[in-house]
Amino acid sequence: MLDSKYRKFRDAVAAFVPAERIITDPLRLLAYGTDASFYRLIPKIVINVESEGEVARILRLAHKDGIEVTFRAAGTSLSGQAVTDSVLLRLGEGWLGCRIYDNARRIDLEPGIIGAHANRSLAPFGKKIGPDPASIDSCKIGGILANNASGMCCGVAENSYKTLEELRLVFADGTILDTGDDASRRAFREKHPEIIGGLEDLRRQVMAAPELEARIRHKFKIKNTTGYSLNALVDFEDPFDILKHLIVGSEGTLAFVSRVTYRTVIEHAHKASALMLFPDIRTACEATIILKKQPVAAVELMDRPALRSVQDKDGMPPYLKELSDTAAALLVETRAEDKAALDAQIATIKAALSDVPMVRDIEFTPVPQEFAKLWNIRKGLFPAVGSVRATGTTVIIEDVAFPIERLADATLELQGLLEKYGYSEAIIFGHALEGNLHFVFTQDFGDPKEVERYSNLMDDVTAMVVDRYDGSLKAEHGTGRNMAPFVEMEWGKDAYRLMQDIKRIFDPKGLLNPGVILNPDPKAHLKDLKPLPAAHELVDKCIECGFCEPICPSKHITLTPRQRITSWREIQRLRNIPEKSAELAKLLKAYGYQGDGTCATDGLCGTRCPVGIDTGKMTKALRAEHATGRQKKAADWVGGHFEGVARTVSGVLTTVDAVHAVAGTRFMDASSEALHRASLKRIPRWNAQMPKGLGRIKAEAVDEANPLKVVYFPSCIARNMGPARGEKIASLPEVTVRLLRKAGYEVIFPKGMGGLCCGQAFESKGFVAQADAKSAQLEEALLEATRGGELPVLCDTSPCLKRMQEVLDPRLKLYDPAVFVLEFLQDKLSFVRKDKRVALHVTCTSRKMGLEGKLLELAGKCAAKVVVPEDVFCCGFAGDKGFSVPELNASALKTLADKVQDCTEGYSTSRTCEVGLALHGKIPYRSILYLVDECTA
Repeated sequence: MLDSKYRKFRDAVAAFVPAERIITDPLRLLAYGTDASFYRLIPKIVINVESEGEVARILRLAHKDGIEVTFRAAGTSLSGQAVTDSVLLRLGEGWLGCRIYDNARRIDLEPGIIGAHANRSLAPFGKKIGPDPASIDSCKIGGILANNASGMCCGVAENSYKTLEELRLVFADGTILDTGDDASRRAFREKHPEIIGGLEDLRRQVMAAPELEARIRHKFKIKNTTGYSLNALVDFEDPFDILKHLIVGSEGTLAFVSRVTYRTVIEHAHKASALMLFPDIRTACEATIILKKQPVAAVELMDRPALRSVQDKDGMPPYLKELSDTAAALLVETRAEDKAALDAQIATIKAALSDVPMVRDIEFTPVPQEFAKLWNIRKGLFPAVGSVRATGTTVIIEDVAFPIERLADATLELQGLLEKYGYSEAIIFGHALEGNLHFVFTQDFGDPKEVERYSNLMDDVTAMVVDRYDGSLKAEHGTGRNMAPFVEMEWGKDAYRLMQDIKRIFDPKGLLNPGVILNPDPKAHLKDLKPLPAAHELVDKCIECGFCEPICPSKHITLTPRQRITSWREIQRLRNIPEKSAELAKLLKAYGYQGDGTCATDGLCGTRCPVGIDTGKMTKALRAEHATGRQKKAADWVGGHFEGVARTVSGVLTTVDAVHAVAGTRFMDASSEALHRASLKRIPRWNAQMPKGLGRIKAEAVDEANPLKVVYFPSCIARNMGPARGEKIASLPEVTVRLLRKAGYEVIFPKGMGGLCCGQAFESKGFVAQADAKSAQLEEALLEATRGGELPVLCDTSPCLKRMQEVLDPRLKLYDPAVFVLEFLQDKLSFVRKDKRVALHVTCTSRKMGLEGKLLELAGKCAAKVVVPEDVFCCGFAGDKGFSVPELNASALKTLADKVQDCTEGYSTSRTCEVGLALHGKIPYRSILYLVDECTA
């Protein structure tokens, strides 16, 4: 319940922000308030902001009423800088502006752009942005800049601070400044002379104190994100240059960033990598000092526990298991403009290290598939620890930096501290060229003794880093709440006073992200710790990193996989607290739609998750657990009478199509929407791409003398859903049979096909037993039809094929349309590439089966230009959810029409997906087998 101050603020915001973007319900406050750190604060209000103007008006109101505000981009930061118990402003669906200019030497980016997407836009020009955090596929530009996030290659030379050109900002009182616009600068100087004058005065103070100036310059020779970017005061004279560089790494405590202009950096076309193995850490660190002077782009250090954590994983080099207990590794990458230069650099690097003891000879590989395997060692380290931790514990990744010449001693001492406090599972790795180490360990914050153990470790680590090595307590993850109590310890009183002055100059009321970077509470890092109670065995390893979120179809309407897990964890926690029963009931009720009802269960989240969690499996498991006896009996009946039910559905589709023909699209759309709403979404929502029903498939005689035979299993969807009204084309089974016979194949249908089903429709709703029963029935029919697995089986629907591959007898040789055509038909058909531009949608299951390349190859044989729309992943139709929860499909495909507007038609491998794709893409979508049939003879 909001108090009067926050109610007043909410009501004022509601005058210009739509109600659906102002969140105050308990479930979404919890879910949206969670980030990747191990801190938990629940906001009172979450506002999804869509424009700079909205942010300015909100901040003016907050400034007037004394309301604290925190900004959130992707929520992948690790130090607690994006959580609040006040008002959280989240970037909404917009903020995707991107402009490349000056021969791609510069790029303007709005804060909602994901880092990897910016690089994808720059790739055709051979450029990229400088910052390269490990989370670049998920984190957004706003967070990258606000944290001065770096990574394996950018070091201190190509991070946001060094590549920043201009900023557009909104200040605490709502004032907007564009640092690249002279008129905006002049207006800002007139309105806020105290900010400009204050920064000029701070620079004068620093330059008049040689020891302080030298201290600042020294501290930024290595990676450092502890506190504010004080180097701005010594690197620049112009107050606007100082201002914009102070914003870098300020973690939302000084202003809101609404646009950033970066100077781009070169993305070299030629690369090679080598995994160098050393007898011990000291030797590896000494080799790093040598490599610092060589033409290397990245040098990643891994200690023996780190290597041991991944040595048993698939794809790892077998020699990792043979290393001694003291061994260490450097993963080294070199890059060049051409092959000759690359070869020369490799030779130079090898020569420089010729006298260094090695466990194995240095072997560089320029082959992308080979060096990708080497980098998978490095990428697998953090997940390796996270996946084996005990339920209820969190995985912590700290990052520190040392002068590179002292890296060996510091690494050994850090290993000793981890051993001293019993963190036996801890591993150490990092960006060795910059003296930047990450150490990863698991921690239980539910036990006061364990919290004390963590506190003691951090006290010793901070003392070691600061007192003995004069290093950085935070190298690239930002200060946040985690290191705020230690900023003065690292920097000293004079520098800390400068930081306090900076905060006061920008945010005199202290309303922007309070408690972050500067926090007078010496125990702040031990407060508001996030509970991680057991939720479900399928998701308990979740580290709440948020890497899954960009790929989730429901991310803009309800919850993401991370948020579903967060919510279910809280629900499970409340079950054990009787006095919280009312709160529990509210969360459960809200979760019905937010968590379950809009989960497509597509499983793509598992492809992005560092520990491989498929949240859709949890959703299906919960559906199974909560299925009532009556629902199970109904599922039993449907399974037992499947052919009749399927024919009834086909008949209904035919009837609805006939009504559509008479009543027209406008009437059907309006009446269907009214019925859908009136029935509380129990009646499916009709749409203009609703397919017609189909008649029974008639099998034809098979020529037993023909050695070319295939068993064709049309999915129940393909058997009963024909083309949409207005499409004058044959059904998918008809086209498939025609294509197969064109290639000289005899087509065999399994017996009793009308009643066969792979079980996918049952499994997705949680009816596991019924799904397995249908699978067993299908397995028996296919084994008979294929003569015990002798003949190949073609299934025309990729979601069905995926389940069949997972559960049916391994003797069955099961093929998806693209793979079957390429493997069995292409040498028997003549392909004619048509001069047209077509869209290709790779279904979720095709992606999980690794078939994107096959689909592209096949489509490329048929059409001159094939477009795979960027950032369109799961279509959100999810079997029948496109009819029952149409908003999920609409949200997932919101941008599709613009991306395929120049295409004549689209192709995929799932009929229901094609319904939604055609509806929202505004072009016809059909099975890729239609395209193959059209383009072959």
